[in-house]
Amino acid sequence: MQAASSIYIREDLKTQLNSLKRHPKESYNDVIERLVNLAVDDEPLSEDAIAGLEESLKDVRQGNLIPEKEIMKKYGVK
Repeated sequence: MQAASSIYIREDLKTQLNSLKRHPKESYNDVIERLVNLAVDDEPLSEDAIAGLEESLKDVRQGNLIPEKEIMKKYGVK
């Protein structure tokens, strides 16, 4: 059996944890475990992905941007 631990959490955080329960009897342990699993990415970025991000940052720094309104107009999004 695993050891249990008591922790202090603020009431507003407890309310948030309650709202994240998938069903009323789900434990806080299960909710926290799900959140931790979502926060940790086990697969590092590939070299291609890193290169693409660096290229995108270069474009942003150089001001090579298209305003959102222009993109929406081009693709007919309202």
